[in-house]
Amino acid sequence: KNNMDNQETIVIDEWDIKLDNKIVELKTCQETNNLKSCTPCGVFFECELRKKYVIAVYESMNKGAGGGFEF
Repeated sequence: KNNMDNQETIVIDEWDIKLDNKIVELKTCQETNNLKSCTPCGVFFECELRKKYVIAVYESMNKGAGGGFEF
């Protein structure tokens, strides 16, 4: 039996790092404004930080390959 089958390889790539950074920024913003999520925030739809977070989530899923939301 191949030993590699039993081992999980953890790969940290640039997209995951960017996503982690955006999550920290978002959580910090929420804590600063005493919010548990972005939803009740008055600038929910205009927020550049939230927009960048959404982009980071998408890029972490497609690893920078581009394209649409095709899952």
